[in-house]
Amino acid sequence: MNRPRMNRRNDRFTYRVTWSGEDQQHVGLCAEFPSLSWLARKPEEALKGIRELVWNTVREMEDSGEPVPTPLSDKHFSGQFRVRIPPAVHRSLAMQAAEQGVSLNRLASAKLSA
Repeated sequence: MNRPRMNRRNDRFTYRVTWSGEDQQHVGLCAEFPSLSWLARKPEEALKGIRELVWNTVREMEDSGEPVPTPLSDKHFSGQFRVRIPPAVHRSLAMQAAEQGVSLNRLASAKLSA
């Protein structure tokens, strides 16, 4: 799939700024680029830094023909995924669901969202 080149206006990646106790600074992160981060004294600087780093990384990837990750905001999520669990856990969850009068799916969804 050919996507248009990214520019600063169509940056739809997922950013987060958090505090790093180890570094005693704010760290900017991007979910689609887990290997990238940016440290700064102020949260606003960390966000600006990670966005600039991602921008430069995407430009380099596009210039070299590498595939650029699809932003999470552009992905479609069906609401379904498969989880493998030990049979004993499956049995326990099925019993809990039966005791609560709900489906196993509803019980698992409630537990995951808690």
